[in-house]
Amino acid sequence: MGQNAPHYKLDFLPPPREKVETIEILRQTNKSAAALAELKGIAKTIPNQAMLINAIVLQEAKDSSEVENIITTQDELYKALTANKSTQSIETKEVVNYRKAIFSGFNIVKKQGFIRVNDIIDIQQELVDNIAGIRSTPGTVLKNDKTGEIVYTPPQDKAEIQELLTNFINHYNQKNTELSPLINLAILHYQFESIHPFYDGNGRTGRIINILYLILNELIDVPILYLSSYLIKNKTEYYRLLNKTNQDGEWGNWIIFMLKAVESTSRDTIIKITNIKNLLDNTIIKVQNESPKIYRKELVELLFEQPYSKIDFVVARLGVERKAASRYLKELEEIGVLKSQKVGREILYINKELIKILKQ
Repeated sequence: MGQNAPHYKLDFLPPPREKVETIEILRQTNKSAAALAELKGIAKTIPNQAMLINAIVLQEAKDSSEVENIITTQDELYKALTANKSTQSIETKEVVNYRKAIFSGFNIVKKQGFIRVNDIIDIQQELVDNIAGIRSTPGTVLKNDKTGEIVYTPPQDKAEIQELLTNFINHYNQKNTELSPLINLAILHYQFESIHPFYDGNGRTGRIINILYLILNELIDVPILYLSSYLIKNKTEYYRLLNKTNQDGEWGNWIIFMLKAVESTSRDTIIKITNIKNLLDNTIIKVQNESPKIYRKELVELLFEQPYSKIDFVVARLGVERKAASRYLKELEEIGVLKSQKVGREILYINKELIKILKQ
């Protein structure tokens, strides 16, 4: 769409079945569903799910924000979660907010078994840290960063946005439709980004409600599949296909792109989880052999739940005094499981091998 592009009229869901269920789409759906099912099975082999959720959610928070050019490093992030909050950069705060918003959405889904428009608004508010809510002032357009050309004009009227969101959420919460939930995921993501209901944080909110949709449809149990790393690698194509679907109403290439994102990300996450599990098993054996006096399963699991750990965490988890907690962490550093680093007044103990896996 050029500078004088007409306002694109967004259709209500669902789209015509024949447009979203071609043979090519169904073939890719099978591949993506198989990869996701394998991921769900492998995740269950990790005894403490909090270890996985914490590690992978943080990676997603970083990547999803990066899609929108909010750049922070993994080290800054872990320090932000464990050390003094006042030293956080604006970018790090945004990523930490994203993580909070994921957990908040996950809790809503576990409690209710569905989500409402107001829940989406709450998730977005947690993300952007303001209460502007749904767009009520006209003038929002999406431009090409490089050329300044208007590529898409989302709905401008608040009543229309609310009507589209009501239709969106009704479709989102439908269970047991004949259409594969993975095809539906692609349709829903397109629709949400096209409605563009907020002044800010639409992409990040959309990526959070993707994961909640997979959990609601029991394709995974906990929030561990995130598409953001794939979207960063294929950012130009992602926006090109989104805009193309807006312009010509052809769904095929967009749906296949999103299905491939699910397959590719599932396979990457399977490798990551397998590596985390192997490292966990090896760390347990190492501590049992080299520091048998301090070995406790909860202690080792804590180092995987909090890759940047500190004395307070050990005190809270094991119910020991600070002196004992400090001794445990120092001994784990001596045998090479942890590496200490001073941040402000605090000493953080880093599970460096785990961080290496998470950075891959």
